Amino acid sequence: MDIPTDTPPKPSPVPDGKPTPTEQKRASRGATRPGDRIFLGLSRGSGIVLLGIMAAVAAFLAYRSSVALADDSGNFFTTFEWDPAGITTGGKPYFGIAVLVFGTIVSSIIALVIAVPVAVGIALFISHYAPRQLAAPIAYVIDLLAAVPSIVYGLWGAIVVAPNLTGLYSWLDDYFGWTGIFEYQGGAPRSLMTVGILLAIMILPIITNVSREVFLQVPKFNEEAALALGATRWEVIRMSVLPFGRSGIISASMLGLGRALGETIAVATVLSPSFIIQASVLDYGGGTFAQNIASKFSEADEYGRDALIASGLVLFVITLLVNGAARMIIARRKEYSGANA
Repeated sequence: MDIPTDTPPKPSPVPDGKPTPTEQKRASRGATRPGDRIFLGLSRGSGIVLLGIMAAVAAFLAYRSSVALADDSGNFFTTFEWDPAGITTGGKPYFGIAVLVFGTIVSSIIALVIAVPVAVGIALFISHYAPRQLAAPIAYVIDLLAAVPSIVYGLWGAIVVAPNLTGLYSWLDDYFGWTGIFEYQGGAPRSLMTVGILLAIMILPIITNVSREVFLQVPKFNEEAALALGATRWEVIRMSVLPFGRSGIISASMLGLGRALGETIAVATVLSPSFIIQASVLDYGGGTFAQNIASKFSEADEYGRDALIASGLVLFVITLLVNGAARMIIARRKEYSGANA
């Protein structure tokens, strides 16, 4: 019997998922093509430049802050006054950030408490309830809210929102005034609560968009399995969607918190600032870092600007901590990343 001579050699078996020795050598050499080398250099250089910019900003803030803090007659972290010119202290600088820390944190927490449930509900409606013809226009309108300038929000809040909150504040005082937190003494409702409501509207698009994208990444077989077992629509969301997107919701909330912490013009337009910590969030007064810098920077002398930069350094550190916490949460749970790929 004749044996054919043109039979191709049988390929040697390669274990599944393991690269061949040739592929390992190519990978060890790294990028060899000119395009790969250029892209690698640009990517690496961009990261280094970004780190350099952040380090330069931190160094600038730290240096200017040290100049101001060296001559501060009060405790920078516990003083309730802001008088870098020393008008009320005989020429000695006397300033601190106690009121600013309180106002910034309280107004941001109020914004999160209001915005997060509403944003998650909107995201769930767009991703799992609304028909496609309705979901797209709603998502588009939510996206447009992020494009509205801060000054427009501020003017709208000062002219429309604040004057119409008296009824709400009176209702909160009637039913929850005994707590002290919602005690309302009357007057113009230019308080931390008003600022929190305005900030909630401003951070709503950020939390909604991120949450919506996370919910859309939920593996379809998880939802289909729950439906096959007889689960209702709400049970599918409660057992499959919300647990899967929990870290994404927290990360979206952190992004919204970062926006709320640094908001300037809208807060300065709505709030009646004062360096007094009120027990009630409905009473006028208080202040935030960004609002204090925006309102006092133009009239401050060189030393006063250094004092404002010192407060900006604290806000810079708080923002970095918030973003770092968000990154840690994302790193702990990466299931939603490419789940449907």
